Amino acid sequence: MADKERDDGTDHDGFREAVRGARPLKQDRVAPYRRRRKPIPEQKQRDEQEVMQNLLSDDYEPSEVETGEELLFVRPGLQHLVLRKLRRGQFAIEAQLDLHGNTVPQARERVNTFLRVARAEGRRCVRVIHGKGNSSEGKLPVLKGKVNSWLRQKDEVLAFCSARPTDGGTGAVYVLLRRK
Repeated sequence: MADKERDDGTDHDGFREAVRGARPLKQDRVAPYRRRRKPIPEQKQRDEQEVMQNLLSDDYEPSEVETGEELLFVRPGLQHLVLRKLRRGQFAIEAQLDLHGNTVPQARERVNTFLRVARAEGRRCVRVIHGKGNSSEGKLPVLKGKVNSWLRQKDEVLAFCSARPTDGGTGAVYVLLRRK
């Protein structure tokens, strides 16, 4: 009958008798330390990239710009003396961006990155060379109108105006940036 009880698995007393005096094992091993990789915020990167692409819109056009036409934009509240100094080229040009040969999407990205980096580095006055459009179809400046539009949309841009003839004339603009 004892065999029959073991087969059914009801012999609790027998099991207890067999394991009497047994002690739990002590584990002296420690799991090895593994540096976890920092998570990559892929969604955040995609969101930031999308925002960067949408920051400068091609839909906003203040007006058509002709080849020899001077550009001028001033945010309200900027002193006349500051604007006069900018137009006369009396600010030191601390950085410049040349857009010759760029397509509109390339130029948009480069202008956006350039302004962000210039401002982060504490630059106050920069020059953007957009060209006069002499080699474009119809001899009309494509990037000049786009740069005019993009700079007006950027809050960090206090003012911009066409450069003096020695600095590129109507093919470039001086841009005055807001302090950090």
